[in-house]
Amino acid sequence: MKIWVSNEQDTLRSIAKKNNVSIEDVMMFNPHIVHPDHVIAGQTVYLPSLSEPDHRIEFNLQQSGAFPSGSLPTCPVLPTEPLNNWIPLTPLDQMAQEEYDVLIIGTGAGGGSVLWRLCEQWKNERKKIGIIERGDQIIPTQARNLSTMNQERLTAYFSHVSRPLPGAIPEFPGARQLFALGGRTLFWYTFSPRMHEWDLARWPIPVEEMESYYGIAEEVMHVTSSFAEGASFTEILLERLWLSGYSKAAPLPLAADIVPQAFGQIHTDMFTSSISLLAKALNTRPFDLAINARAVEIIHDNRSVSGVNVMSPDGTVHTLRAKTIVCSASTFETPRLLLYSGIQNPALGHYFSNQTFVQATGNINTADFPIPWGPLNIMIPQKPETPYSVLMTGPEAFYWYPVAVERPLTGTTTVNFYGYGKVEPQYENYVALDPYKKDEYGIPEIQVHFSLSDADWDVVRQMTEGIKSIAANAGIRLVSQEGRPPICLTPLGDLHHDAGTCRIGDDPSTSVADQYGQVHGLSGLFVADNSALPNTGAENQTLTTIALAIRTADYIARINRT
Repeated sequence: MKIWVSNEQDTLRSIAKKNNVSIEDVMMFNPHIVHPDHVIAGQTVYLPSLSEPDHRIEFNLQQSGAFPSGSLPTCPVLPTEPLNNWIPLTPLDQMAQEEYDVLIIGTGAGGGSVLWRLCEQWKNERKKIGIIERGDQIIPTQARNLSTMNQERLTAYFSHVSRPLPGAIPEFPGARQLFALGGRTLFWYTFSPRMHEWDLARWPIPVEEMESYYGIAEEVMHVTSSFAEGASFTEILLERLWLSGYSKAAPLPLAADIVPQAFGQIHTDMFTSSISLLAKALNTRPFDLAINARAVEIIHDNRSVSGVNVMSPDGTVHTLRAKTIVCSASTFETPRLLLYSGIQNPALGHYFSNQTFVQATGNINTADFPIPWGPLNIMIPQKPETPYSVLMTGPEAFYWYPVAVERPLTGTTTVNFYGYGKVEPQYENYVALDPYKKDEYGIPEIQVHFSLSDADWDVVRQMTEGIKSIAANAGIRLVSQEGRPPICLTPLGDLHHDAGTCRIGDDPSTSVADQYGQVHGLSGLFVADNSALPNTGAENQTLTTIALAIRTADYIARINRT
């Protein structure tokens, strides 16, 4: 080992040349010098030699990162705490020591959107954000991102992890609840159309403003109409529909990240869920998240809120203090929480709505479709004279090919029709607390009161005939499949498009919250989930709920500027 004190013009490269040693060895012995051609006047440089190393010098060099010829230092193994979760979690007793600027209840579409947007708006501010989820972790992504999943297994798994909605029978028999990190977005179909402007015109928000927030939501959700681009199945049937008078038929927009991987970007989260939003938030700034945390009561003085009582599965109650609370627990659980908290509003729980859901299956000759057919992915939107929308998918139960199912080529393939009919909000459709039944947390269950009006049944009849006409014009023969009639009405509640129980509006007598989602007369309490929608339209509502929740988050950030 030699030690060289460099002069005014020396670099590692010039020193190596003077001493007839390789620049690579000199750089290895001097990791504290970052570049071989930088002038290093006055610095000490270590050079290899063929002589036996001085062990005292070797020890010192190893401490500084250099080492003698013929040996390497052992990489240190740093102690780490075991990680048993795929997202950072905060214990409830720790959250009880904080006061949050915003506390969000629920991690589904609405809660995840509010969290992401607040993290974006407050990325450089020292605001404290918390979010709690009643359920546990079940999967770390949208179920359709799992390569082992097909539609049959997905439906069966959802039935396993969800449960029938208590109090829904007999009027709303198909309803189910899912309590899990990410909520029902773990299983949704990712259909992402906008509501039509004639439905939005009845909202207390300018249509142009909602359209702007649709744009933000579509960007963060990776909404695309190009999922089936190039698929002969879609392109040929679209042309048939256009030539048959269905001029508005178009590829169905999906929340799917189909951008090819580039520059090392990770694209494992193809189909969007609230987990996608949690990840975007986490990569922006810290927040506290607790799971298995049931919000049981909003703490308020009839003018403003101050916190939430939260119960863990063992029955322990924690009080989480917050200046602002956002309820995104679901169409059923948000009004249940508000009702049990003694919040008074004549519209609370009322105007409960859903869509009617007609399904049909058919067969089509595949001779005209060049192989590979690709997926069928078409939407025929509602019109003022036809208050329903129809989706066409296939060749299997969904619009993508599962990887674990063998598909023999045949002369025919399957087309699926999903018809969504508009249902007008009625005060008489509502959810209420059941005075006689309580859940495992000691909170009253809910009762669902729901029925279709004559006008709603007329939409069902129009939709049924409309699907038959679409099938005939597209060359599709409706057939029974697996014991199901060729066309049928899905039991009420089985379509999870529930909405309206905490609707926004200008009139406190017919709405629970104002246009920004703030509960009338109660400062700091907001709703941001399907319950806030004033009406359901004839489209999947997830995009609309996310757009509205982002708008609510922007308002919260605006009124809480530092």
